[in-house]
Amino acid sequence: MYEKGKEIKSLKIENIPCTKVAYIRQVGPYGDNNRQTMGRLKVWAQSMRLLNEDSVLLGIAYDNPAFVESNKCRYDTCLILSENSVINDTCVQEGRIQGGNYAVFQIAHTAKAVENAWNTIFSAISSEDCQLDEGRPIMERYNFKLLKEHYCEICVPILSFEA
Repeated sequence: MYEKGKEIKSLKIENIPCTKVAYIRQVGPYGDNNRQTMGRLKVWAQSMRLLNEDSVLLGIAYDNPAFVESNKCRYDTCLILSENSVINDTCVQEGRIQGGNYAVFQIAHTAKAVENAWNTIFSAISSEDCQLDEGRPIMERYNFKLLKEHYCEICVPILSFEA
């Protein structure tokens, strides 16, 4: 059983449903560009009156920079939408995130904590008898209610979970 440490406040297994999102894609090196793209999505969402205390934002890194040239790495910043939302705006695209089982790590919402968690989550998954699903991307989830407490989540797709 994984023991919580400084990097990770909690770990739970969650079935995340297939979900409709509005997103902006950033192609290039991860880091500051991702934060800037998230800022652009927030400005757009505020202008559309889509941000409130129930809003959930996602950051989805599709490529591993160890295997993909940094200038080709794809990162989507997403806002979860209700199924009946209609987006008619050239600033964002509409899409869906793939659902399924995820190991959800709650961590402090700081750059250092996120970096440290990325170095810890794979061993934590292994110690929980979970198997990484490499067919789905890992997501950073920013729930406004958790952000008020200075936490965010990393959602790692898993194939199985043995309780």
